[in-house]
Amino acid sequence: MTLPALFIAHGSPMMALEDNEYTRFLARLGRELPKPRGIAVFSAHWDDPDQRLTDDAEHGTMHDFYGFPEEMYQITYPANGSAELTNQIMQRFEAGNLHAKPVTGRGLDHGAWVILRKMYPDADIPVVALSIDSKRSPSEQYSIGAMLSDLREDGILIIGSGGLVHNLRMVHPSDEPDDWAVQFDEWIAEQLETWNLHSLFAYDKKAPHAREAVPSYGTEHLVPLFYAMGAADNGRKAERLFQSYQYGSLSLNCWSFQ
Repeated sequence: MTLPALFIAHGSPMMALEDNEYTRFLARLGRELPKPRGIAVFSAHWDDPDQRLTDDAEHGTMHDFYGFPEEMYQITYPANGSAELTNQIMQRFEAGNLHAKPVTGRGLDHGAWVILRKMYPDADIPVVALSIDSKRSPSEQYSIGAMLSDLREDGILIIGSGGLVHNLRMVHPSDEPDDWAVQFDEWIAEQLETWNLHSLFAYDKKAPHAREAVPSYGTEHLVPLFYAMGAADNGRKAERLFQSYQYGSLSLNCWSFQ
């Protein structure tokens, strides 16, 4: 059973409480995919210069946000970890000469649990969370994801959780997407559909409105895309499964790579 790798926008933490077209899509996606044996998720909210991954029997739920309704802080997502999957990932990192360190007691940040709770509400699939490093080059991020590509053939769902357009200084109340955000998303889409790594890796110089879409202080939300793409380097096929916007420019999209 070969699963795709996915890039999933996790939007605002409030998505945990929302019922809208995007959350219903995520629920449907979880039902339609073959049930994974395990999930490995690279989250934008675990940015570390060293490669880290969780090694817990059970995960706590991080409420790594502030200023939200009290109900948000009562939500839990009690997924188990997987020592077997952690070891499999470590073996592949070691084979790729990437120094990595398992950590315990961290829990799942909202970049991981918000989307997983929509897709797999029963929390019955083992999860291993992985850090990203926004200071690495896109080609390095891609290469790290590629180290895990064969796990997809063993029933492991690999997810990059972030956001292609995620500039909180540019959001505003609007039901219509900002033109600049759409232009950036469509440029990214064109490169993904042709697997144009040369242009993608230079998105900051080539993409329209790259500075607004991926601000210098917020690159960590884009880079899970490269980890997820790398995990499908052995197939190199991209399909956009969903696209919408909140708050004018907050891009809610899902890409499948096989």
